[in-house]
Amino acid sequence: MFTGLVKDVGEVSIIQRNSEGLLITVNSRSISSNVRIDDSVSINGACQTVVSHNQASFTVQAVETTLGKTNFNELKLGSRVNLELALRLSDRLGGHLVQGHVNGVGKILGWKNIGDNYLLSFSIPKDLMKYVVGEGSITLNGVSLTVANLEKGKNKGEVSIIPHTWNNTQFSFAKVGESINIEVDVLAKYVENLLLYSRENKAEKKESKISEDWLKSHGFWE
Repeated sequence: MFTGLVKDVGEVSIIQRNSEGLLITVNSRSISSNVRIDDSVSINGACQTVVSHNQASFTVQAVETTLGKTNFNELKLGSRVNLELALRLSDRLGGHLVQGHVNGVGKILGWKNIGDNYLLSFSIPKDLMKYVVGEGSITLNGVSLTVANLEKGKNKGEVSIIPHTWNNTQFSFAKVGESINIEVDVLAKYVENLLLYSRENKAEKKESKISEDWLKSHGFWE
């Protein structure tokens, strides 16, 4: 689990194809000095497991499933990537709950300068639009952001990026047309599942087993 608050911008130094997918090595002294083998690291919003590391870099194994759901196939030597270590239970949750499970890939459509801020326009896969709401949370390349504007008919969204985020993430290197990893707020997916389950029960005329007596018997009611 992550917060969407990027801790460092790393640089891809090695990309090696193997039978499982891609071995990706990222240069980042601050991250490498704080990880062990089997630790989780968010790379552009995708949760990956460290398989080796030294003082200057760390390596992850990106499997084919990850390559099919993320922009990892577009990484090149020298690509800048957003990095975040896994959340500790004692840490402050400054962003929002981010799983590191990329739901889809969009495209950067444009940038606008508004004072010292930047307005990022991006496309959203049609099947993800139902999970995105104005002023709701969204994760783009591992960065926790708030949806500023939404055009559902065009499958398009906008987020505002403050100078600190611009200067301390991969966004300052991103260009129009590049792919961007998207993770929607997991709470929206849970709500959808609950509603679908409720409809299925109603259609099959099933009654919920949860009642006041059931809650009392399980210690939820005093």
